[in-house]
Amino acid sequence: KFILRFDDTNPENALLEFYDAQKEDLRWLGIEWDAEYHTSDNLPRHYKLAEQLIGQQDAYLCKCSPDVIREGRFHGKSCACREQFTGPVGLDLWKQMLTSRDMTWILRLRGEMNSENTAMRDPTLFRVITTRHPLTGDTYHVWPTYDFAGAVEDSISGVTHPFRTKEYELRDQVYFRILNLLKLRAPHLMEFSRLSINGMPVSKRKIKPLIEQGLVSGYDDVRLPTLRGLKRRGIVPEAIKQFVLQQGFSKVESVVDFSLVESVNRKYLDPRVKRYYFVPDPIQLVVKDAPQKTVKIALHPDATMGERTIHTASIFFIPRQDAMKMNLGEVFRLKGLYNVKIIKKNETIQGSYSGDALIAETAKIQWTTEEHIPLTVFVPGLIFTGENFNPESLQELHGYAEKAVAEVPSGDIVQFERVGFVCLEKQKTGLVGFFTHK
Repeated sequence: KFILRFDDTNPENALLEFYDAQKEDLRWLGIEWDAEYHTSDNLPRHYKLAEQLIGQQDAYLCKCSPDVIREGRFHGKSCACREQFTGPVGLDLWKQMLTSRDMTWILRLRGEMNSENTAMRDPTLFRVITTRHPLTGDTYHVWPTYDFAGAVEDSISGVTHPFRTKEYELRDQVYFRILNLLKLRAPHLMEFSRLSINGMPVSKRKIKPLIEQGLVSGYDDVRLPTLRGLKRRGIVPEAIKQFVLQQGFSKVESVVDFSLVESVNRKYLDPRVKRYYFVPDPIQLVVKDAPQKTVKIALHPDATMGERTIHTASIFFIPRQDAMKMNLGEVFRLKGLYNVKIIKKNETIQGSYSGDALIAETAKIQWTTEEHIPLTVFVPGLIFTGENFNPESLQELHGYAEKAVAEVPSGDIVQFERVGFVCLEKQKTGLVGFFTHK
């Protein structure tokens, strides 16, 4: 049984759009769930369990400042609140805390202040957050921490095997202590190492500041390894799942290159993606004595994927880089069309028609006619160089695409021959592309 649970117990981080966004992302991956609920739905039950801990003198109210608490944990020394504000006195204060939005006290577990595991040094279980919650509004202002909510919800919802990253290992002792004190069933924790990708942030802790500072456009920025970013970039669900399976379940820390994702993705795209011509940094080519032609060019080596029809005259556009490499008198082939001999090079390239027959070892160049569409392809790179943000992590490739590209649905992936795979997106300003990989 697959339970989708939203641990939305920090209103400062819970936005209404996040709920639907996460469900959409999971469905895009082909994942369905059997049950769905929000931890915020269960706060009354959490409050009763907190009262149980206070009544047992296993938790206490604390009014110390964050600095004092931090200092006490560092030196392993408890504060006076530990003995004063538990039991009946603590329960009275707890009731005040639930009714007063101005009370800045916290509820702490009575752990072990001398423990070598610093997570056990009286961790916070509940705190006051007055930010309006997207689902419950202003109904609640006392919210459980993940230490408390995670343990309780795993147990009462029937979860048998919670999966979480290895960074929580030190908090396992807190997890089981809470459940033991409350006499709740203890699930079997399964922990694994976080998969790190070279030069790309994989944690919300690193991604959120990039968004807040305007360094990336949002969680769907194509430079990010978020599901939305990967989808927009042109990474397909099958490739993501295959990549994850290849990495396996391990506690060994590992850093991989994104090229591994690209390699898997390429195997899925190559047999099913249509091919078109795109000319980066175009320069005009005028062909003398050019025959007017109507050519049909296959959309893929697999003939069942169809073809497109292009009408040609004497004016073309070819990649400037290719044109600059060729010498006067050199013959090249307009791919899928005919041969051209270069007779002059300046602001434009002038050539002459040199027949239709294939010539061995002749450069084959993609092209467009005057009937083309301007297209900008955004090329994502690594966001970080070491620990520093890379301001050059998103490049722009400007060029012309053949007219048929305008009819490709937004979100579809195409292969621009001699350029690479590109995911197309129709925006308010027009069609753009996001470079997937070669």
